[in-house]
Amino acid sequence: MDRERLFILHQCEGIGWKRIYQMLKADPTLAQIFKMKSRELSNFFQLSEAAAEKLSRHLASSSFKKLFDTYNNANITFIAAGDPDYPVMLKSIFDPPWVIYAKGDVEYFSRTCISVVGTRKPTPYGIKSTSHLLLPLIRQGWTTVSGLASGIDTAVHRLSLSEKQPTIAVLGHGLGMVYPDSNKFLADQIVKKGILLSEFAYHNRPKKWQFPMRNRIISGLSPGTLIIEAQQKSGSLITADQALEQGREVFAVPGSILEPSCSGTNTLIQNGAKLVADFTDIVAEYPKAFSEAFS
Repeated sequence: MDRERLFILHQCEGIGWKRIYQMLKADPTLAQIFKMKSRELSNFFQLSEAAAEKLSRHLASSSFKKLFDTYNNANITFIAAGDPDYPVMLKSIFDPPWVIYAKGDVEYFSRTCISVVGTRKPTPYGIKSTSHLLLPLIRQGWTTVSGLASGIDTAVHRLSLSEKQPTIAVLGHGLGMVYPDSNKFLADQIVKKGILLSEFAYHNRPKKWQFPMRNRIISGLSPGTLIIEAQQKSGSLITADQALEQGREVFAVPGSILEPSCSGTNTLIQNGAKLVADFTDIVAEYPKAFSEAFS
């Protein structure tokens, strides 16, 4: 796999994971694909004429140095699948990103991680549960992973930073912006003691369909994912499903049957997620979770 060609290909909007997989399978170095005309690209990879023409122009006109400088000037590290810095846990999932972009200290990928997600509108119970369960782990040096969304995600990142411990925020868009706007300051703090991470190109803006893709990275970075308050059909439950598909442990905080924000987590527990009442409930499963992740 040629890193520079992969990097350039990855910058082309509309060329997703499956399409890159097809191209790498046909041409592992991507050398021949970079020489193809639009009609050849269309025929080989079932692209529309417009998509093939756009890709052909992109491959012909893009300069690795110019694109790379955009990231380098923003202190963003480009990590391709197969690079030594690529997170080991993430590499083992079914569909690891071909390229990830990290802003911060990539050494934090090697620490014990716990992924945590939940509602954007937490109750006081949810916020207290977050602190009750995570503080002991954070103080033992665990790194939290979440999605920088409002609510539980924000509480998780802030909790780690308050203890001067690292946290990883996985974004559903490129690192050229921060969403939501209210978390711009938090994002700046994370860069100083953690990592902002994305599989999307620098200028890529938030799109609804990208956030479920982002969720597989959140769960993929850790042996286990903790869900704290989630309604039915929420993004947090998508993350839980991703974790299960990846063979990772799923933990859930129980809640009131009268509280809508707890209905999703209660259902997870009914369906086999581990009920968590204390941080030791998580610690007890982690040796097993690590071994199963690499089995």
